[in-house]
Amino acid sequence: MKTPRRRGRRLVTLLALTALALSPVVDASAATTRVEAERAALSGGAVTATDHPGYSGTGFVGGFTDGNRGNARATFQTTVTAGTYSLVLGYANGTGSTRTLTLTVDGGAARQISLPATANWDTWGTSGTSVALGAGSHSIAYTFGTADNGNVNIDYLDLVPATPDSGSLKEAENAALSGGAVVATDHPGYTGSGFVGGYTDANKGSARTTFQVTTRSGDQSLDLRYANGTGTAMTLSLHVDGTRLRQVSLPATANWDTWGTASETVALSAGSHSVAYAFDATDSGNVNLDSLAVNPVVVAPPAGPGEAESAFLSGGATVATSTSGFSGSGYVTGFGTNGARVVRTVAMPAAGTATATIRFANSSGASRTLAVSANGRDAGTATLTSGTGWRTTAVSVPLRAGVNTLALTGNGGDVLVDSVLVANETALANRGATVPYTQYEAEAGSTTGTVLAADRTFKTVQSESSGRRAVRLTTGQSVSVTLTKPANAIVVRYSIPDSADGAGQTAPLAVYANGTKKQDLTLTSAYSWVYGAYPYTNNPGEGNAHHFYDETRAIVGDLPAGTVLKLQKDSGSAAYVDVDLIDAEVAPAAATAPAGALNVTAYGAVPNNGSDATAAIRSAVSAASAQNKPLFIPAGTFRITAAISVANVKIFGAGPWHTVVQGTANRGGFFANGGNVTIADLAIHGDVRSRLDNASDTGIEGNFGTGSLLQDIWIEHTKTGMWPDSGTNGLYAVGIRVRDTFADGVNIHAKDGPTTNVRIDQSSFRNTGDDALAMFSEGQPVVNGAYTHNTVQVPLLANGIGIYGGTGNRADNNLISDTVTASAGIAISTRFNPTPFTGTTYVRQNTLIRTGGHEPNWDARLGALWIYADTKDITAPVVVSDMTITDSTYQGLLLSYQKTISGISFDRVAISGAGTYGIELNAAGSASISNTTVSGAASGGLLNSTGYTLTRGSGNSGF
Repeated sequence: MKTPRRRGRRLVTLLALTALALSPVVDASAATTRVEAERAALSGGAVTATDHPGYSGTGFVGGFTDGNRGNARATFQTTVTAGTYSLVLGYANGTGSTRTLTLTVDGGAARQISLPATANWDTWGTSGTSVALGAGSHSIAYTFGTADNGNVNIDYLDLVPATPDSGSLKEAENAALSGGAVVATDHPGYTGSGFVGGYTDANKGSARTTFQVTTRSGDQSLDLRYANGTGTAMTLSLHVDGTRLRQVSLPATANWDTWGTASETVALSAGSHSVAYAFDATDSGNVNLDSLAVNPVVVAPPAGPGEAESAFLSGGATVATSTSGFSGSGYVTGFGTNGARVVRTVAMPAAGTATATIRFANSSGASRTLAVSANGRDAGTATLTSGTGWRTTAVSVPLRAGVNTLALTGNGGDVLVDSVLVANETALANRGATVPYTQYEAEAGSTTGTVLAADRTFKTVQSESSGRRAVRLTTGQSVSVTLTKPANAIVVRYSIPDSADGAGQTAPLAVYANGTKKQDLTLTSAYSWVYGAYPYTNNPGEGNAHHFYDETRAIVGDLPAGTVLKLQKDSGSAAYVDVDLIDAEVAPAAATAPAGALNVTAYGAVPNNGSDATAAIRSAVSAASAQNKPLFIPAGTFRITAAISVANVKIFGAGPWHTVVQGTANRGGFFANGGNVTIADLAIHGDVRSRLDNASDTGIEGNFGTGSLLQDIWIEHTKTGMWPDSGTNGLYAVGIRVRDTFADGVNIHAKDGPTTNVRIDQSSFRNTGDDALAMFSEGQPVVNGAYTHNTVQVPLLANGIGIYGGTGNRADNNLISDTVTASAGIAISTRFNPTPFTGTTYVRQNTLIRTGGHEPNWDARLGALWIYADTKDITAPVVVSDMTITDSTYQGLLLSYQKTISGISFDRVAISGAGTYGIELNAAGSASISNTTVSGAASGGLLNSTGYTLTRGSGNSGF
């Protein structure tokens, strides 16, 4: 196998000047225009080569090799008229697996693109991305970013203008009608000369309207205009080129004279297609159809990280596009509602006062003000004066090193907010959480102990280890790692043997820095080792031991980068210490109280002496709520014996390394029973030692109403980490660490009413006793819930993420690894009899590593991504895109089992390594799949044991 070329850099300057001089002018209504890669501006090791035939022009560009990761770049210059274009990159990828580069336009928002394997290095393929470009000059760059795997050659960039059908209206009355579908005019408001009716029960199974459309290759939005005066959502079936893709839902309109639009995204190849809406036997029909518009799914216009429409919105804040001149894909409005807010997550390289620039429009004739808060603390107001067009204003905000939240909240006067950009902010991780620590795997260090061989067998310590390996130390043995960044605090994930009675034992573990002993850590087995059958006990006599690990933390003093940090078992009665990993970070100094805050110590709470502070903290919470003042819990450990009820209150600690709310005998934590709750900057350490669902407390749970924020909270040894429940509408949780629970890490739950707009973001979860992240629509739907940019490691039971029913939920940009038993990396499921899936469920840009597991109750093998129709069909759209599945224990993708699964689309899924099949289909129904690759699957690329209909688009390989 030949690798991409590495050449000298002598041609770079000349090529860059040539590219700039010959920049083509492209008209949005013209034919395709090609820009050769060898004429682009090359940097970072990207070079021109000619040693693989079949290229266009005078050569191609190589140098996208591992040695140039983070640097190699080809930048194309072009001048265009305004319009939508498909950027079609010609490339070769002879590696045998899908590779990635990062696309940026005019230095704006980055998008990772997938480049499936070509047959060899002499075979060239294409990959297209739709973008909207304004009139004028643009730079289009393809970079081997730090999050990419590169190792491709690129040949050219074609700019393909949008096709004539894009955005044009296809009138239903001009389509091919059959099975009783007829033209009618008896309801006003239609476009064209009429609409199509006849989708009545008498024509069930036969009525059909077939449109003919012409498109370019890529994702297309089919926008159907219809009327549905029945008072309830009805369905039709969408057929493309004679194949049924999915059932589509058409929500009720106000009456038969009111028209709505329902959109479906489908991947279409270039050329002509038939698109039919049919009243099939499984549909409810009884709608009228007016027209169909076909629009390419496009990347937003170039935008930076500060786009308001990408932030968390609640309380009435919404995205709009009707006022022109915005950047990105829209702007935020709705601030005329008190409490409407936009919350951005911002990463900063250092603590200090930063300048935030707000781009806004206000033509009301009067100035507007928005409340500003940073990390939940009040930070003044922003005054947005009245005037014409889009303008900017700046505010100063105090921010910390690492992840911050910056919020703008309305107080009755509307204004349009386009972006909120903070000077010197740094990029957040593309997948997984941006965390304050650096993780060091013990087996990657140096040791005088024993490195345990990798093993995924349930009930072995390796199966519960990150990376499936760990280091075992006996007395006198050590493991060492070299710090790559400064630190003053560490977390050690460890296991020691349990005591004979299951109550737990303790053992010391010494910490050395450059050979000098710093301190002993006290390890315990009290919060690990469970036995017997689910939900497990602390009785060793029941056998079936597992849940081996716990964690301990300590501030150890300043350690510069390059320090050799050693853990050594110097003594102790424990037979061994297993060390899985070390997290090292700089713990900031204890924070001070917010201005005007009440202090729990003034109400009788005493830290560090073991006294019960429950009543004192409850009194302080009541006072802070009544006086509308923040409440401060200073540094120290405050023991509580019951949960603290909260509503309409802001509670701050001195930081999770300094303020600890310590539970007792299975009880403790916070319970919300109202909105406008902020809890931030503290740790919640429970005292739960086995799963007692009705006799132990969650770290944070309840109805958070509207306008709540949870930030920078460390939760461990509780039943569940967090349980947002019915009535919550607009809860944002960011920077949460959940460790060592006996049930879920987070469960967004709905039973007595909907739970709406809860987003868990930039958070990390490890050693949870059930799903790390769950959404459970138990009788009522979870609506618009989101798990975004989270890192999940070693959930001991069930899934990294499990979405059980609900409406319009999503799991995006998460990093999940090492599931253990009865598990998938991500499960989309109707197990446990949830409400049906409605709306579109999105699963985008997730990475699953060593996921999937054996379900012992069924003797079943579960895939890394598991779509499971158990108690109900799954027929609402599920969009899976840009997913990387690596080293799956069993299947990469599994669809099963009892019911129908349809309306699923897979695009840009890369499966590399699977213990059985790359894709296993064991259900009825249909799905579409494009740009998906399978390699290294032990049993083969595909097992379709039920005749499941898989509609293949372009770009697939390996199955």
